[in-house]
Amino acid sequence: MGIETEALAFAGGGLDRAADRRGGDDWLTGAAVLPVWRGKVLVDGADRLARLAVDHPALADAEPPILLGLDAGQAVAAQDIGAWSPPNLAETQLFFDPTEQVHPLIRGARFVELRGLMARLSTLDGELAATARALTGWHATHRHCAACGERSEPAQSGWQRRCPSCGAQHFPRTDPVVIMLVARGDRVLLGRSPGWPDGMYSCLAGFIEPGETIEAAVRREVAEETGVTVGAVRYVASQPWPFPASLMLGCVAEALDEAITLDPVELEDARWLGRTELAAVFAGEHPTLRAPRPGAIAGWLLRSWLGGGP
Repeated sequence: MGIETEALAFAGGGLDRAADRRGGDDWLTGAAVLPVWRGKVLVDGADRLARLAVDHPALADAEPPILLGLDAGQAVAAQDIGAWSPPNLAETQLFFDPTEQVHPLIRGARFVELRGLMARLSTLDGELAATARALTGWHATHRHCAACGERSEPAQSGWQRRCPSCGAQHFPRTDPVVIMLVARGDRVLLGRSPGWPDGMYSCLAGFIEPGETIEAAVRREVAEETGVTVGAVRYVASQPWPFPASLMLGCVAEALDEAITLDPVELEDARWLGRTELAAVFAGEHPTLRAPRPGAIAGWLLRSWLGGGP
């Protein structure tokens, strides 16, 4: 039996996105705000998203609010407070930043890396957090018009940017990514990207190119990275992945051979694992490999395969 898709972080929150309210700002009255600091989200002591009032002093120098949607009739927004800099801030280029930051004006809450929190959030908080991180990140990196180069301005409650010079409209981007469980008999193919933490292996993945189907992208990516030929491809499930703004399209792919020819630019290593060895990984008993992070679709695909699916 496969695993229910509710185990996927950021998916199935049922957020009312209130697209009909984005054209005005009347929703600001009584709204709750989720502050985002350099991609990190604010949580309370129970690891729930912390919500601030729109007039909270910590938001005084924040970017304009972005309407995420409605929760029981209350508008919920996101605001980027990345201009604030904690004292003695240590810069890190780690794959996962374990440090936490506390704002002096916000009591009982701290900013944390979303990757480490995602499996503990409620489905609604997960969808809100993913949307907030993706949208604030898009605004931070798309401040100028792609048509004429002039500075653009937020519009539609943060769901657009408009150029005051040429009138061009720009919309948040979502990049489709295939992520595939490649199997042949009782073995699955896992890969490791350069720079990943020690012992971390995962399903192969890659961006879909223009003019390409999901199935073609799966076959191309597997062949490019490992030299393995793929036959049948089956779509299984999807997951929003706001790092920075992807939609992961989970697939199961049938390998036609097992010989690996590694592309060292894309992967540091790739290997085939049998069911017993993969079960040891998830049990924390493998001598060198670590279990996938809970909540991510890669782990969901692998666990489902161990259980007889997906």
